[in-house]
Amino acid sequence: MHSPAPKIIPPEILLLAYRGGVFPMADSRDDGEVFWVEPRERAILPLDGFRCSRSLAKVIRQDRFTVRVDGDFDAVIEACAQPRSDHPETWISHTIDASYRNLHRHGHAHSVECWRDDTLVGGLYGVAFDRVFCGESMFAKADNASKVALAWLVALMRRAGFVLLDCQFMTEHLASLGAVEIPRERYHELSSEAAARPPNDSLPQAHAALLREAEVYASSPGKLIAHSFSQTS
Repeated sequence: MHSPAPKIIPPEILLLAYRGGVFPMADSRDDGEVFWVEPRERAILPLDGFRCSRSLAKVIRQDRFTVRVDGDFDAVIEACAQPRSDHPETWISHTIDASYRNLHRHGHAHSVECWRDDTLVGGLYGVAFDRVFCGESMFAKADNASKVALAWLVALMRRAGFVLLDCQFMTEHLASLGAVEIPRERYHELSSEAAARPPNDSLPQAHAALLREAEVYASSPGKLIAHSFSQTS
């Protein structure tokens, strides 16, 4: 007997919730229900405030990972849903998992991935709407992989004309990379400003343009990314 297919939150409901500052979570992988969350203090990462340390910039410049956008969204969300030593139970239930895979098929959820040869070793995924990207979760199976994915996300968002990177909840890891907390009301103001016009490109389009630029200038993608942070540090 096959397990019944998980319920899916319709894309239009998810996007309506995100535009209102709300997002779904669950208590466990097998939890059939979701609850909707709107933090009083919201973590965001200002796109001009990403802290790219010298050691991280070196890793990026050396292209230790091949970075892809939407290369294998399903594998990223699957990896993010795995239990961890500090979080033995995941909030990414089968319902949430299936809903975001479906949202990805509709073009509103994206992954930024770090690959080593043919092995996925880190990445993140989230929801894109207007000029906002809401990061949902990240994982790393190799040193610096999640940091590199986040650095690429910030650089691609800037290239594409996005203005708001929502991290939802503050962690020490995010704070070390430049994330700050703002009141719920300020987050709504920034989200409304971001909705004033669409971005110049989607994240996949910005990624493709970066790769073309690297070819034109006989450079490497990582060098272009690292250079973009040296210009604003």
